[in-house]
Amino acid sequence: MQVKQLKSIHAEKYRTLRFEALQQNPEAFASSYEEERERPISNFQERLETAASFTFGAFNEGELIGVVTLVPQTLIKMRHKGSIFAMYVTPDSRGSGAGRKLMEAAIEKAKEIDGLSHLLLTVVQSNQQAKKLYSSLGFVSFGIEKKALKLNGEYIDEEYMQLELD
Repeated sequence: MQVKQLKSIHAEKYRTLRFEALQQNPEAFASSYEEERERPISNFQERLETAASFTFGAFNEGELIGVVTLVPQTLIKMRHKGSIFAMYVTPDSRGSGAGRKLMEAAIEKAKEIDGLSHLLLTVVQSNQQAKKLYSSLGFVSFGIEKKALKLNGEYIDEEYMQLELD
């Protein structure tokens, strides 16, 4: 397994995996498949080339099996924070260590960014497997947002977690 930062040349594979994630685990993402499926490939290429974020992909035998995105804040008063978004590993690859390797890559990149002192993420409160991974990497829970998302008439609570980089 290899983890590397994705670039525009990976846009098609990224888009395909993103669509899978939105369909397989719609409760885990603020975006929906219906909203993203209409976006052209150029939108995904731009996402992977922007200097405002870093998306990492886990590859197994050339196949993209997982992704995660690090977004450092840019406002002066918030530059000490970064956020983890869009974490996803294919169901067949869960338990393989791909999620850990993706998170480690994002954390290492965050440590390289001058002034970044901590990372934030949200996770569906009922997703014990993801919470266990994040906790094992040093993330600590600091709150619950009740009814953070609404999917098919059902509310989903999200847990906030933070990792101190200093």
